[in-house]
Amino acid sequence: MNRRIRTKRRRSGFTLLEILLVVGILALLAAFVVPNLMTAGDEAKNNIAKAAIERNGSIASGLKRFRLAIGRFPDTDEGLAALFERPSSIDDDDDRYKGPYLDGTPEDLRDPWNQEFQYRSPGEFNEDTYDLWSTGQDTEDGSDDDVKNWKEK
Repeated sequence: MNRRIRTKRRRSGFTLLEILLVVGILALLAAFVVPNLMTAGDEAKNNIAKAAIERNGSIASGLKRFRLAIGRFPDTDEGLAALFERPSSIDDDDDRYKGPYLDGTPEDLRDPWNQEFQYRSPGEFNEDTYDLWSTGQDTEDGSDDDVKNWKEK
């Protein structure tokens, strides 16, 4: 009977030290992974905005088709709405307008931060064409996070 008391009992479960060690390792991994995941979402939104406004993007393609049909880009007052609806500056009997040049409605044309794209024609930076940009994540025009179709000089 004495022998039975001396034998070690097998333990089941984990010690507090083992649990704390695993939690510490997981916290360390999370400290490296979570910031990368957060910036990946912002980077993806920037890429979506760039894809829409760059030379071969959807908005740029619509503007090119408008120019081929009408002979000019929509002016600033007509804006991007001219890609969806006939502008008042183009007569109803003018058969050059073959719109709409983009699917949807002007209200659908928003950047990934749910703001309207900004448009100016003739452009201040692209004098022969147009300036097209998104105000970016902070939604403030002229800040460093703006996504634009021109290069800073």
